[in-house]
Amino acid sequence: MTDHPRFSPQTLSVLAALEADPSEWRHGYLLAKQTGLKSGTLYPILIRLADRELIEARWEDEQPAGRPRRHLYRLTADGLAAARGAL
Repeated sequence: MTDHPRFSPQTLSVLAALEADPSEWRHGYLLAKQTGLKSGTLYPILIRLADRELIEARWEDEQPAGRPRRHLYRLTADGLAAARGAL
């Protein structure tokens, strides 16, 4: 039996996108473009991963002109280990 949790194919695509450059913060729109997931699928995945402390989330530091601040996401150390184990 594996010591990492099982992930859905959609969650694996999010983990793969984040694992490609684990130190880089990414916003949801970019993750949606990279994974092909719709927001109704992507954001619940991000919330579950954050609740499990596999990713960390924060707001952009400043609000850019013409658009609201975005939430940013990246893998935690545990998330990176889980992603690499699952992928």
